[in-house]
Amino acid sequence: MPELPEVETIRTQLESILPFAIEKFTASQGLKKNILHTKLNLTGRTLTAAHRKGKMLDFILDDKSHLLSHLGMTGTWLITKTKPEGKHAHLILEGSGFFLTYDDPRRFGHLYQLDELSAQKKLNELGPDLASADFTFDFMVAALKKLKTRALKVALLDQKYFAGSGNYIANEICAHARIRPTRLCGKVKAAEYPLIFEAIQLVIKGAISSGGTTFQGGYRDTSGEKGLGVNNLVVFYQKTCRLCGVTPVKKIIQAQRGSYYCPQCQK
Repeated sequence: MPELPEVETIRTQLESILPFAIEKFTASQGLKKNILHTKLNLTGRTLTAAHRKGKMLDFILDDKSHLLSHLGMTGTWLITKTKPEGKHAHLILEGSGFFLTYDDPRRFGHLYQLDELSAQKKLNELGPDLASADFTFDFMVAALKKLKTRALKVALLDQKYFAGSGNYIANEICAHARIRPTRLCGKVKAAEYPLIFEAIQLVIKGAISSGGTTFQGGYRDTSGEKGLGVNNLVVFYQKTCRLCGVTPVKKIIQAQRGSYYCPQCQK
């Protein structure tokens, strides 16, 4: 967390204040120690666009440099009219009548200011974005065949192939595809590939349309509001499967992450 839908919600909201002319900025010691991996040259610069690949926000500046922001577990960008004073406000950009603040209580995020070539190299570490036209059915099938010895849910977390996916998304994809998260990719039948692809589109689009998904103490958008995607969940953190409406959801641990599935609906 935040995953693709949450980061996309933030990106869309950020567009409303762009271009953003940065008059000055302040950075906390927590940013410098835990989050920032490069020097920052932001004063006098203008944020001209906000893009996204996977869970990575990609701000374009007027000098063609990129400010890459991975939100980690609890990071967000807040848009306010007044200067934030909270202890988790690690980077505050002031200008254009607003304050744009990177806020991250647990400081697991990552921030880089890179030239265009270096930024592209960093973004190329990610596979096709799940919400982009580059993520095709043929690519997905080839990826699952390549990862044939992995459990499906674990494979869906691999950012080299499924950029933007995260734990709740992977669980929900398996549920809507009616496949147990423990099933090896090599055991997925040809007739099930379309079900997985359709499930990916369903889960991603549903979460984006709900403004992202907030769990306890988790994601907030640029105004500090929670996402309503929890209303769409069918197995993740659910006691009873919302597909069949009767079967208790079972929880197991895979790759040190909680996996949820319906023993009746998923085979």
